[in-house]
Amino acid sequence: MYEVFVERDFAAAHYLRDYPGNCEHLHGHNWIVRVYVRTAGLNDIDVGIDFRDLKRIVDRVLDELDHTNINEHPAFKERNPSSENIARFIYEQVKTGLAPFDGVRIDRVTVCETPKTGVTYWEE
Repeated sequence: MYEVFVERDFAAAHYLRDYPGNCEHLHGHNWIVRVYVRTAGLNDIDVGIDFRDLKRIVDRVLDELDHTNINEHPAFKERNPSSENIARFIYEQVKTGLAPFDGVRIDRVTVCETPKTGVTYWEE
């Protein structure tokens, strides 16, 4: 089994509805995102998935969030754009983007609001 990852970043603002503190106010982060995928086999050039392909898939998702107020994104109209929910959103979108890549499946997504705080989402 191989685990492949890419690390990307984006800048965006958000606020947490009904949060009992400063995070209830609009504020921004330079988010760091790590996406991990797994594959049991290698393709005809002996790679699990080309890093460029994985970056392209992840960047398409992050482009929707970059330099926005995440609360205004349709996926977050009804749910708080917490790091937990952002990680899950990215996971679900990347999972869909991986469909053409036989044998490659998403494993987990880590989203960090700062270099020292973050959340990891995966499905069991």
